[in-house]
Amino acid sequence: MKDIGLCEKDTSGSDVSIDTYHVPVLGQELIAGLAVRAGGHYLDATLGGGGHTSLILAAAPDVTVVAIDRDEQAIRFCQARFANSPVEFWHGNFAEYQSPEAEFDGIIADLGVSSAQFDTPERGFSFRHPAQLDMRMNQQQSLTAEEIINHWEEVKLADIIYKYGEERLSRRIARRIVQGRPFQTTTELAGAIASSFPPKQRNGRIHPATRTFQALRIAVNSELASLETFLNQAPRWLKPGGRIGIITFHSLEDRPVKHQLRGTPNLQVLTKKPIGPQSEEVARNPRSRSAKLRLAERIT
Repeated sequence: MKDIGLCEKDTSGSDVSIDTYHVPVLGQELIAGLAVRAGGHYLDATLGGGGHTSLILAAAPDVTVVAIDRDEQAIRFCQARFANSPVEFWHGNFAEYQSPEAEFDGIIADLGVSSAQFDTPERGFSFRHPAQLDMRMNQQQSLTAEEIINHWEEVKLADIIYKYGEERLSRRIARRIVQGRPFQTTTELAGAIASSFPPKQRNGRIHPATRTFQALRIAVNSELASLETFLNQAPRWLKPGGRIGIITFHSLEDRPVKHQLRGTPNLQVLTKKPIGPQSEEVARNPRSRSAKLRLAERIT
């Protein structure tokens, strides 16, 4: 999970407050691995609440940052937060960003849904509260989770639940969804998914709907396809000696990051094994427990 962006009172972005936000995941490790240099130019490809950008700006003098996020609410929040800082904002999917070659001294990406998105019920990422089936990171796009759940055919539903959620009961869940639709809220859907499981598996540590909700979110936002495009492009944007650091939260993200960093000829991998959070960070922020950081450096 990325750092939190918006306070609960600010749902429109018109009255932005920065009174509370989470410490960014693996912040110290990322900044150390990035080796931020004075006068450096950096790209934060997943801005969120600006936690990592703030750390980059504080790490050395005369640093500048280009900050990307597909969530317009996050952009508005950070425009207020960094109103007097050398930050340039770009609203959109990082897969669509274009940069001149060899422009940045460092690039970072903190993948997945941000805590601000997850903790805002009306965004529909969580089933903790009843909300519309939305899950769009960019609320200007047309595809929503509601469209997928209520209109996609059963086989296609089962395929994305299996592929993006790694859910072994994907076919049973898809059948139950088709039988019970239309669904209006996240909690209705979560209940139907849970009913697809044997009774003994419905009250475990992880809610039965967790993997299916992950799959829907990935499908709605084309997360893995966007990541593939970004990983192909980003190394070209680094200056020689520039570094890239990417934080992932599950194996579907981590595998392509690992293979692409290793397989890019002009990159030298700096992390033989991914860096995980220390126990103190996990105690402070339980959502960081699955985070993995991989780093690489552009060689001449």
